[in-house]
Amino acid sequence: MRFVVSSSALYSHLSAASRVMSSKNSMPILECFLLNIRDGKVTITASDSEKYFVTSVELIEMSDSCMFCIPAKTLMESIKELAEQPLALEFNPDTNELTGIHQSGSFSVVGQNADPFPIQQDINADATRLTIPATTLLNGINRCLFATANDEIRLVMTGVYFDIKPDSITFAGTDGRKLVRNRNSKFQPGIEAGFILSKKVCSVLKAVLVKGEEEIAITFDSEKALIQAPEFELYFRLVEGRYPNYNAVIPANNPFQATVDRNALIGALKRVGVFCNQSSGLMKVHLENNLMKLTGQDNDYATSAEENLYCEYNNSPISIGFSCQFLLEIANILEGDSLTIQLADPSRPGIVVPAEQDPDDEVLMLLMPMMLNE
Repeated sequence: MRFVVSSSALYSHLSAASRVMSSKNSMPILECFLLNIRDGKVTITASDSEKYFVTSVELIEMSDSCMFCIPAKTLMESIKELAEQPLALEFNPDTNELTGIHQSGSFSVVGQNADPFPIQQDINADATRLTIPATTLLNGINRCLFATANDEIRLVMTGVYFDIKPDSITFAGTDGRKLVRNRNSKFQPGIEAGFILSKKVCSVLKAVLVKGEEEIAITFDSEKALIQAPEFELYFRLVEGRYPNYNAVIPANNPFQATVDRNALIGALKRVGVFCNQSSGLMKVHLENNLMKLTGQDNDYATSAEENLYCEYNNSPISIGFSCQFLLEIANILEGDSLTIQLADPSRPGIVVPAEQDPDDEVLMLLMPMMLNE
């Protein structure tokens, strides 16, 4: 059978689908794309056995329906450098050979029978469903993902938590040293629920979703979920377990507050970070008389650096230790011209928020302190 498709459209959909695939698969068939040609389109499925990415490309023409598996890496490399053009693909079901014909040449690759390819399980009929604007979903993921843990022992902390209330949705991420809470009350789901989206699923969504007002549908039960966007469907298992009470660790009263220019802080942190101890990343932050002093030193190499920044601070002098790298990550993620750092005492977590932020889309980032060697 023969079908013709836009080369660039096919490659972009293959590239998106490949993001769920793993470099190490338990089944060799999972190194392939499942291609299903029918009803004037080719449907592409990629999987790592736990996540399934399904997307479709409209065909220019087709002769018959068929379904087969083809090695993902070989197919993508074969068409990656092609200029936009109609790409004719001919599949021989007797030999499982796929031949591609384009303006300057052709290629041939042997595929596999589609029968061994695992198929995703459907979501339960009584599953919960909500629709959320793509921008709201992406903002929540972008702000929280960097704070999630990499330690598989604390599996629930390796993902972003969706805390859904009737009048708002809160995205949260923490690894025990830093925490992000993004509460959005512009979006009002009308239901109460919660689930944890794994780091890998969040990374896929960051790569394939485009900010905008188009609605993204999320259907989930206690174990599985399905995300449906105009261009794709993503099936996956949810992270099992109870997410920690993230609100409990956020200090209620922070009397010491300093407002500083965000870009100036980023530049200073990058310079001081070079001289901080490479294992701990410890940096001293001292606030006094509208001045923020950042100090980093590495006694092992007898190096040190100091940066002075103007800030709005008129309270008692205070010093606290933070990880320079973590504070830099927070400053890079947060938006706005200025940031406000809120402190209680050197032994309690610091809070970083935009100096001006939308009350209907509040972002709070918490950073645990480090002990100063003084």
